[in-house]
Amino acid sequence: MERRALFGAAAAAAPLAALAAPAIAQSANPEVRWRLTSAFPKNLDILYSTPEHIARRVAALTDNRFQIRVFAAGEIVPALQSLDAAQNGTVEVAHTPVYYFIGKDTTFAFFTVVPFGMNTRQMAAWFRLGGGNDLAAELFRDYNLVGFTAGDTGAQMGGWFRREIRGLDDVRGLKFRIAGLAGEVFAKMGAVPTQLAAADIYPSLERGTLDAVEFVGPHDDEKLGFVRVAPFYYYPGFWEPGARLHALVNDRAWAALPDAYKQAFQVACAEADAEMTQRYDHANPQALRRLIAAGAQLRPWPRPVMEAGWRATVEVMEENAARNPRFRRVLESYRRYRDEQFTWFRVAENSYDNFAFTAGQTVR
Repeated sequence: MERRALFGAAAAAAPLAALAAPAIAQSANPEVRWRLTSAFPKNLDILYSTPEHIARRVAALTDNRFQIRVFAAGEIVPALQSLDAAQNGTVEVAHTPVYYFIGKDTTFAFFTVVPFGMNTRQMAAWFRLGGGNDLAAELFRDYNLVGFTAGDTGAQMGGWFRREIRGLDDVRGLKFRIAGLAGEVFAKMGAVPTQLAAADIYPSLERGTLDAVEFVGPHDDEKLGFVRVAPFYYYPGFWEPGARLHALVNDRAWAALPDAYKQAFQVACAEADAEMTQRYDHANPQALRRLIAAGAQLRPWPRPVMEAGWRATVEVMEENAARNPRFRRVLESYRRYRDEQFTWFRVAENSYDNFAFTAGQTVR
């Protein structure tokens, strides 16, 4: 009886020991303090709060032993220096769209968005299953970085214009704030593109330094106040059918993390990756209604402008591929995957959208 009782007590204790083990292991991990610089100001709440979400989830998953402090653009470094800050260890992480850095290598554009490229869902599939993450990792390694996708805006708008765009002649000479390879596309169309960080866009538009600006979509554009000085609001942003953001981690800081902390960080980034799109999908319809009530004149791009954009995009991609072997290699992967995705989406997704989105107004 005594031996049976002892055996029974040991058996009952085993599950408790198993439950306690993770807590013991967790407490053995060190306290880690990181700094993260965002490429965006605090008033752009969805963009800025995405790394805050990552920080909260990392803390919760590590019993508050791994803390990440988030800083807005300009608090440590300007928005367009966020990659450099993570690369040189000024901060451990930068949260940014990497197409801001095509001046270093135009290949960066693929890992945010390229004109007439894949949408949010298609990009997610390419990153995770089509080799995109491996290609991105190869590029990031050259900058002492480890990257994780961490948010997507969904399809963006075409921007705010002081005057109506009736055709390609109205694009020529246009001083246009635009990011990524889209700047090269609009340059071919005769515009004068420039890239500015979010905080600098409105003052330049108000002073007349710019004739037009694009940023993201109704939720952010309302906060930035563009409707007050440039009433014509165009769609779609054919150069941004989605825009992926990354958490770029200094490679030495990443290597020093315990495995449990690495897992927590990756889980938090994956959650943020989905949540950003959901938040924009929720907020943009309401913001668009308010902008129209405030005087925004919603306009589709004239077809000749879209067609000129397509032709210019083909030229830009081929020219960059001729100059940059890495760009060409990523383009081959990207284009092959995009063409397959476009074929599939035409069958089910696009045919459904084309009917259902207008059925309430057209079916009697």
